[in-house]
Amino acid sequence: MLTPRDRNKTTTALAGVEPVVGSKSAAAQRVQYFLSESCWDPDRVNARRLELLLAQGATAPHAGGVLVIDDSGDRKDGTATAHVGRQWLGRYGKTDSGIVTVSTLWADERLYYPLHARPYTPARHFARGKSDAAFRTKWQIAVELAGRDVTAGMAFRAVLADCAFGDLDDFRGELRTAGLGWVVAVRPKHGTWAYGADA
Repeated sequence: MLTPRDRNKTTTALAGVEPVVGSKSAAAQRVQYFLSESCWDPDRVNARRLELLLAQGATAPHAGGVLVIDDSGDRKDGTATAHVGRQWLGRYGKTDSGIVTVSTLWADERLYYPLHARPYTPARHFARGKSDAAFRTKWQIAVELAGRDVTAGMAFRAVLADCAFGDLDDFRGELRTAGLGWVVAVRPKHGTWAYGADA
């Protein structure tokens, strides 16, 4: 399942079969069954994976690395699937029906690996919409994931994010409050400032 694929987001790609027609093949059906019906706890599997990465000298995080925060969206039709909604899908450059996942990864100049991921759930899935206590924006999810990474023992010198997060004062403020350094992109119209010689 970890083998690189041209199409890495679908069961057919994981099974190595041709799209659409191949989805009915035995290999794809076995992978689909494994992913949907197995009783493994993904959080426990991920915690064990991170534990192994931290224990190895070649992959252990160090203070010279960075924590990268990003979101990634995929098209998904319909409304029955959890987390589906009309939202911005950056890879397609437009708003469309899909699922967006916020993720973190650790990187330095020689390697990188994913840490945590959580799907963003659009407000329409909550009884009280954006005012529902359970609703989280993408930047709030990102801050929570960064906190989990710190708790998991990930060392890094700064959080990196694109302008989808960097333009948000609340996001940068939460990182500052958590004592995390950050380097973020901002759109030119956002503007920046600094005191005197720091400019």
